[in-house]
Amino acid sequence: MAKLYYQSDCQREYLADKTVAIIGFGSQGHAHALNLKDSGHKVIVGLYEGSRSWAKAEAQGLKVATAADAAKMADVIMMLVNDELQPKIYEESILPNLTESKYLAFAHGFNIHYGQIKPPANMGVFMVAPKGPGHTVRSEYVEGRGVPCLIAVHQDPSGDTLQVGLAYAEGIGGARAGILATTFREETETDLFGEQAVLCGGVSELMKAGFDTLVEAGYSPESAYFECIHEMKLIVDMINKGGLSYMRYSISDTAEFGDYSVGRRIITEETRKEMKKVLKEIQEGVFASRWIAENKAGRAAFNARRRIERELPVEKVGKELRKLMPWQEEPEF
Repeated sequence: MAKLYYQSDCQREYLADKTVAIIGFGSQGHAHALNLKDSGHKVIVGLYEGSRSWAKAEAQGLKVATAADAAKMADVIMMLVNDELQPKIYEESILPNLTESKYLAFAHGFNIHYGQIKPPANMGVFMVAPKGPGHTVRSEYVEGRGVPCLIAVHQDPSGDTLQVGLAYAEGIGGARAGILATTFREETETDLFGEQAVLCGGVSELMKAGFDTLVEAGYSPESAYFECIHEMKLIVDMINKGGLSYMRYSISDTAEFGDYSVGRRIITEETRKEMKKVLKEIQEGVFASRWIAENKAGRAAFNARRRIERELPVEKVGKELRKLMPWQEEPEF
């Protein structure tokens, strides 16, 4: 069983005399910066000159500087920009301003685990990864609660990197819920696998396949969307609330019988074998190499696939049906 830390394990004095630089002000960045500020810690947000987030951060009462200046002034530097952007920002703005008394932090282990960022050996490196989107990290903190976090230490020359990481996790509200010990390798590989095989790749392909099967059989696209896409949230919400058993308790006995009878016909042994192949590719760095190469080549294949996916019939039908749901506003992106 992995070690769990709570409020009593966190000593905020390890962060009390330190300035934290939050590099980036997106979903996670804004939540970390505001939560740390509200917890009484010294925070500075690091952005590029001309960033649209600069005024937003200042409007929230935060000090803002370029990433290089923020790194120069800070004792703890948290990297919260996209994985693919981090190595360049690190090389240009962070590395020249690192000293052995500083700590480098991450919310995802990708660039450390796959060697895209190689910090000096004489500085502490840790990870604090909230298990929720940034808006939830912020809203739960405001409500006096918190989102569970993962914590890991990659380098600890000073002997107190874990304590600094725990103080950081406490500052963003994670200790209110629980902080789970892990490693950079475990967080990175399980996160990528979950995204690819289940949460994003697996679920989206399953929903599209269900939609296409019903439409090809002559059923209306609207009915197919409701049954295979819209109701997914209802099921997942029940699982989040009480696990698979609660979900099965909440649905009809007919649906539960269908679950037991058909589920393994869809997720077959061949599917499980393919999942193991996906995990092996992640473990051996095959996926990471492909993604790094795609970014270096200008993302042509990635962007083309993104355009194709946005034009699928299931997306067009869904957009029209969501107009019937006034309780949820269509997002802009």
